[in-house]
Amino acid sequence: MTSPSQVRPQPPVALTSQQWATDFNEIKVFGARESSKRSARQTEDARFWLAPGPVIYYPIVRQIAAAKKLSVLDSARLMALVAVARSDAFIAVFDAKYHYDFWRPVTAIRNGNSDDNPATEVDAGWLPLADTPMHPEYPCAHCIMASTMAAVIESLFAGTELPELSLTSPTAPGVTHHWTNLQALVDEVMDARIWAGFHYRFSTRVGAEMGRKIGDYTVRSVMQPTALVR
Repeated sequence: MTSPSQVRPQPPVALTSQQWATDFNEIKVFGARESSKRSARQTEDARFWLAPGPVIYYPIVRQIAAAKKLSVLDSARLMALVAVARSDAFIAVFDAKYHYDFWRPVTAIRNGNSDDNPATEVDAGWLPLADTPMHPEYPCAHCIMASTMAAVIESLFAGTELPELSLTSPTAPGVTHHWTNLQALVDEVMDARIWAGFHYRFSTRVGAEMGRKIGDYTVRSVMQPTALVR
């Protein structure tokens, strides 16, 4: 990217809006530690995506390289493009997080009577499924990472069929997830951050949109293929 704010999104939704109330109440119900509404599969998804960083994403990239039978050079370019895009995505998401400094659900729900929205109610003892990450909420970082990776891969292999993907997670021992396409993986990540009690739905959408922009931009802008010089 040319600057940290290159893909900075618009501000979070207004606290007095219907969208805020809808997303607030969704995560209040489904993201609570002792939720009676969250299904067993939703809980599994939430725990599966508690795993951060390279350990949960680069196995997908390696599967693509192997399935496509890429040469060493093309494999290196794929891995490098994903790494560059992920680095930019980290910069972009933390630029936005600290620019807007938006409250996490654990804070918002415990102060639900201070947002001037009659459709949100305080729950002073509310806890998320897992411990909340120690940085501002908006936008969703896991969502931008998943979408960035997907956008790089889909841009590089546009018009070709991608393999079914599978993944294990260190935060969900013994569980393997499968996806027929990368968008299904991204959608699972977006939902998982709600089920974990970490992110509002509007924030997951914004993170995914930012990731798509960064992945596409990276493939267009850096490490372009060149003819071999003999």
